[in-house]
Amino acid sequence: MMDAHERNPRSSLPRFEEAEPLGPRDAAFVQDLVAVLEKHGNLERFGLCLLHEHFPLAADEILVETTDAESRAFQTRVEEASRTRHSKPSQWRFLPGTHRSRRAEFADEPYEVILVCDPYSGCPPRK
Repeated sequence: MMDAHERNPRSSLPRFEEAEPLGPRDAAFVQDLVAVLEKHGNLERFGLCLLHEHFPLAADEILVETTDAESRAFQTRVEEASRTRHSKPSQWRFLPGTHRSRRAEFADEPYEVILVCDPYSGCPPRK
């Protein structure tokens, strides 16, 4: 169990119950986002997700998704980022006002990986 001081200092995400989903007032934003994705050929590659947290993560933890295609089940669990064997990011969070990610392999990027997938999802393990 982590202490409050070990919690990720950048975590400013609302709890799921408090997070506001897309609504009618977001129409112009979504249209602009679609135009940018289309301009860069990424409309079929990226989309949106509601950023939120269900519980705090320590700075050295990452969420890992598991997909079982046979049973059509999807699960997410916490792993120590430096020890996880899973390396294919599937969700990112933009970091306003900074150009540093907490994940070493993306240290100079203005985003943070918040979810990676595991080998059962077709992701190769780290070597």
